[in-house]
This record gives sequence, structure tokens and C-alpha cells, in this order.
Amino acid sequence: MLPSEFIRNIKAELGDAEGAALCESLETTPPVSVRLNPRKLGCREPFADTRPVPWSLHGRYLDRRPAFTLDAAFHAGAYYVQEASSQFVGHLLGESAEGRRILDMCAAPGGKTTLYSTLAGDDGLVVANEIDRRRAQTLADNVRKWGLGNVAVTCNEPSRLAEFEQWFDIVAVDAPCSGEGMFRKDPASREEWSEGNVRLCAARQDEILDAAWRALKPGGILIYSTCTFNRTEDEGSVERLLDRFGEEVVEADTAECEAEWGIVEGRVGPVRTYRFLPHRTVGEGFFAAAARKAPDAGGRTRTPKSRRSLFANPDRAAAAELARWVNEPEKMRFALVGDTFYGYRAAQYDAVRTLSESLAVIYSGVAMGQIFKGRLRPEHSLALYAGLRRDALPSAELAGEELLQYLRKAEVRPEPFAEGINLVTAGPLPVGFVKRIGNRVNNMYPNSMRIMNK
Repeated sequence: MLPSEFIRNIKAELGDAEGAALCESLETTPPVSVRLNPRKLGCREPFADTRPVPWSLHGRYLDRRPAFTLDAAFHAGAYYVQEASSQFVGHLLGESAEGRRILDMCAAPGGKTTLYSTLAGDDGLVVANEIDRRRAQTLADNVRKWGLGNVAVTCNEPSRLAEFEQWFDIVAVDAPCSGEGMFRKDPASREEWSEGNVRLCAARQDEILDAAWRALKPGGILIYSTCTFNRTEDEGSVERLLDRFGEEVVEADTAECEAEWGIVEGRVGPVRTYRFLPHRTVGEGFFAAAARKAPDAGGRTRTPKSRRSLFANPDRAAAAELARWVNEPEKMRFALVGDTFYGYRAAQYDAVRTLSESLAVIYSGVAMGQIFKGRLRPEHSLALYAGLRRDALPSAELAGEELLQYLRKAEVRPEPFAEGINLVTAGPLPVGFVKRIGNRVNNMYPNSMRIMNK
């Protein structure tokens, strides 16, 4: 059952007929959607009988929900299971995100982070922040699977990110909210809803938006979104932002919407807003707003003072060994962080180092591994990196139950593999490494990512 207070409030905001239609739609079956990873799939489609998500270039609706956990392409980062409405933020940014420095302020579990990673491209950087360390680890796992190497995952309060004043070209706030848009997809969210929680969420959203605005460059774009319906957390948050920073807010250039998409467009002053109502659009409840910081907003770009030095340059031999594992070594920089070597696109290296010296960064670039006796023992993330040089080592394709055994970190037979470290693939998609030693195979798949069900 929907909370009675929610029904009353939504009818008061939308009108009786529109509110009733919305509530009825929340009792129906939600659509299933994914977003493809073009760097790993190219023009291939991993599913049959899909139809496009109209506002998302790589979004697809599925006719049914498959067992994603048993699909090797899922574990290879070939696609992300992402709700269709939330993919709309990519439509708002489009090509304007390429090569940019993007802050995803509330990033876990990683749907929008991986979308921004695709949009930013090799020369861009996505800083994906999550204050909860457990959720941040899940975010880091999803970033590793996506495999573009242009993301830094941080675990900090928003106020710490705000110390990077006017440092980001784009700041996205997918704010913690009361979750009304999840009532259909997640029935437990109905039990957690209350009017008091709506007010608490709105106050928290204001704090996060303040930090986001500080971090945004003049001329930069702010994307604000929630998965809720109420005006307090949606248009109300935008109104309160304008009360605080109104003189610095101007209209953003964003892509247009087609009428048949069913999106309810609106405006709060110079800020354009977009509502996704599940009885009008094929997707869950969602709200988005786009604003630009005025180019003449004033202030200056500042970063916190360095607290520590973490990055060490590899020696010549180590750098040569690392270089042979990637497709474009001339466009990369390598660093030793602790006992692990990492690879970064050269265009991002200085920015990631600056972040790492001031913030809690739990993952960045691509973790490549450790070097023993001049040879790299690769990390799992290197297998999933889209820039992996495939002829750097032998590879073997597994399929069917044998592939699932590998993904469960169980024993696999030695016959398909050459002596030493091998890349394991599912069709053309890398999924991890093994090491063959005589007639024994060491399954190098990470414990934390293994398939648990039989």
C-alpha cells in the first residue's frame, strides 16, 4: 500500500486526476533497462529483442529481466543495469562533457558515474564521491568493471569537495532523497517514507548543493536530480538554490526533448526542469534540473594544500613493463601508489595526483598490479580495462558452465591455458586472469566479485 500521506500530498500537488493516475502506475510492473558500454561492445548488441531508450544513445529496454548475475557480459562491464529515466542526465550534457572535469557528488552505486565516464572520454576525468565507505567500495567495483580508467572514486563529505573551489566544469548532484520514485521498483521504500524524512532530505540537499556550487567553475553546468516526486525536494530545492545564489545562476544550454517521450518540462526562473512520471514515461519517477554558473560569477580556482605525497614514478624498467600491457602507452602516465602500480591517461594525471594528496581517494585510473622480478602480476581491473593490449599475454575463451565456474572462483581445468598468466575471455570480452603452473590453475578472480549462487 502507498502511504496515505503521500497520496494526499501528490494529489494536492498534481491535481486529483493526475495524482490518481500516478498512484495507479506505481502498482504496475516496472520496465527493465540497461545501458551499453560502447568501448567494450562496439556495434555489437548483447541482448535480442531490445528497443532503444529514446533519450539515451546507449540505453536499451529489455522485454524481460534476465539473470544478470549469470551473464558473463555483465561481469565484463559490457553493460550497466540502469533505470531508463536516470539515463536522461546524459541527454542533458551530450557532447559538452567530452574532455571535461566532472564531479559526481553522490555517486554510489555508479550508474551515472559510468555514464559520465563514457561521455567524458579518454581526456576527461570523473570524480565520483560517496560518503559511505561500504557503498563507495561498491562504486569502485562498478568503475573497475566499466573499465575506462578515467574515474577517481573518493569517500568524503561534500564540504571537502567544495574546497576544490571552481575546479570542475560540471557538477552533478543525484541527491539523497525520500525515494518516492522507487515505490514501484522497491516496495520497502514505501515503509521508510514519511513527511518528516522529506523535510530532512530537503535540508541535506541544500547543504550538498551549496558545496556543489562552490566547486563549480564560472560557466560550468550544474545537474541536480532526485528519484522523488514531491515539490519540496525537486523544484523547491532549485528555488532555495536561487535564493542563495540567484545572481550567479543563468540558463544552461541543454538538448531538447521530444513530445512523445512524455517528459513534463518546466522552469524555475532560469533553471529548466524535467519530471518523469511513470504514467507518462517508460521509466521510474525522476526529476532533473540543469543550471549554468554565470561566466562572470567571480572568485578564483583554489585547491587545498597537499597533505601527503602518494605517487612515485616507476623506474625505466618498470615503466617499460607497464607500457607493454596497454594500447596507447605514449598517452599514459604510470605511478607507484603503495605497492601497486596504476595507469592514468596523461591528460588526467596531474588532476588525480592533486586530488589524492588532499582527499580520501579509494580508487583511481586503472590498478595494473605489482612487479616481481621484472614482470607484472596484473590486478583484475587491468583485465577489464578497455585499453588493455590483448597480445600482451596468452588468452583463452571459456563458455557455459566452465565460464561460470571461473566466475565463481572455483577450480578450472588447465588444458585451455598456456603456462603462466592468461587472460580469460567470454567470447571477445575479457573477464579476468588465471595463472597456470604445470597441471594446476590459480583462479585469480577476486573474492569480492565472485558469483555466490549455484
